[in-house]
Amino acid sequence: MDNRPIGVFDSGLGGLTAVKELLRILPKENIVYFGDTGRVPYGSRSRETIMKYAKQDMAFLQSKNVKMIIAACGTVSSVASGIGDNLSLPFTGVLKPTAAAAAAVTKNKRIGIIGTTATIRSGSYRRELQAVDPRIEVFEKDCPLFVPLVENGFINDGEEVTRLVAERYLAPLKEAEIDTLIMGCTHYPIIRSIISGVLGSGVTLIDSGRETALFCAETLKAKGLLSSRPEEGDCSFFVSDRVEGFSQIAGIFLGRNIKHEVSHVDIDLY
Repeated sequence: MDNRPIGVFDSGLGGLTAVKELLRILPKENIVYFGDTGRVPYGSRSRETIMKYAKQDMAFLQSKNVKMIIAACGTVSSVASGIGDNLSLPFTGVLKPTAAAAAAVTKNKRIGIIGTTATIRSGSYRRELQAVDPRIEVFEKDCPLFVPLVENGFINDGEEVTRLVAERYLAPLKEAEIDTLIMGCTHYPIIRSIISGVLGSGVTLIDSGRETALFCAETLKAKGLLSSRPEEGDCSFFVSDRVEGFSQIAGIFLGRNIKHEVSHVDIDLY
């Protein structure tokens, strides 16, 4: 048993959808979350820059004595997939757990992937899926407008602008007759109902945050690192930009009001 916290990082606040699932699946665990809001988005950066940022993010979390690190960022997981190989503690991105879940549920072997431009350009999900099952056909589409739409609160079913953008992005995937869609960015589950409405009920949506949280739980259990505390765990939130307004935005991602304080971090010190 190990009562140290789980560390989670993302380029912004989308990784809070993974935190939401961790709170549901592992309610006894403490969580330290870092959102690199001062340098978001990662999806338009070079591989070298993304690697540099991810290393700094992980160094900060290690300074908080975490027992496992989750890169709750589709871009980091895809572009810098080996970033956690040399860590002395367990690490996971969202790529492998999400691809495994999609491969397990598809019936017609036609899987769609949506993500940031960097995620799609990397081809990482395609390679991972076809390594699991070479018969799988993969159809990819980058959706760069989804992140700012979510972070600016255009998330409700009646948001015409978000629906129109979704229809534009998802049209080729719908034409490809996919039966499974990987939401390869942790922002996307926030507009799950809009995406599902465009694609139809016959398409299963795979939430990368949920699948990664499940994988984290399995890893901690296998390594004997689950918390032994009887009470519910706590969350600590850190960002690299202004802290004002964090609670309101975080509430969108977590699906609950938060009373925790958020702290500013000078990430260039790590």
